Amino acid sequence: MDNTLRLKYLDAMGIDVWVSKAPIDVKPRLPAVDAIVDGGSDRPAINDWNALQTEVSNCTKCALCETRTQTVFGTGNKNADWLLIGEAPGQHEDEQGKPFVGNAGQLLTEMLRAMGLAREEVFITNIIKCRPPRNRDPHVDEVGRCNGYLQRQLAIIQPKIILAVGRIAAQALLNTDMPLARLRGKVHNLNNTPLVVVYHPAYLLRSLPEKRKAWQDLQLAMQTIKISED
Repeated sequence: MDNTLRLKYLDAMGIDVWVSKAPIDVKPRLPAVDAIVDGGSDRPAINDWNALQTEVSNCTKCALCETRTQTVFGTGNKNADWLLIGEAPGQHEDEQGKPFVGNAGQLLTEMLRAMGLAREEVFITNIIKCRPPRNRDPHVDEVGRCNGYLQRQLAIIQPKIILAVGRIAAQALLNTDMPLARLRGKVHNLNNTPLVVVYHPAYLLRSLPEKRKAWQDLQLAMQTIKISED
């Protein structure tokens, strides 16, 4: 991306262009969690993706199917290097059938652009595919019943890096109750795929001073994927 354009997006995020010269430790600090997917390294056929999308749209595995407008499968490139996983659809997502729309979605788009990425280049989804009533946190059983869909998305996409967006997604993916402050700033391992925890854009909209830390997390992710490609 042109540096002038990058600076524009960073400015839109409210981030001063300053980068610490201190090295960032990108070594995994947590042991690898249980594998999310099994099987060979070959990507499943495109028909599997279409079948999975249809299955999700018709899902009745939990009570959320009774209150949703529609499921939110995810959007973007199914062969993406970057996979972003949030917690659950909200009202706008439930209405549009797309993840991360509204003001939080706009900020997420700016965050991606600051890294030189377009939303079309990554894949964005959630740990559950239906909106919980009144945007409450997803229940453990809801996450569990939806987990198989996420497993299959991971098996097809086979990303080079995963961004866990927000505390709830990070805790679910890493099977921990550690606070976000202890999860961010380091590289975790999920089924041999590096995972970086980042702030949820909705939180950043409420806590503007944290945007600098958010940019540091994104820089860590960019450094991590660069190392994996070398």
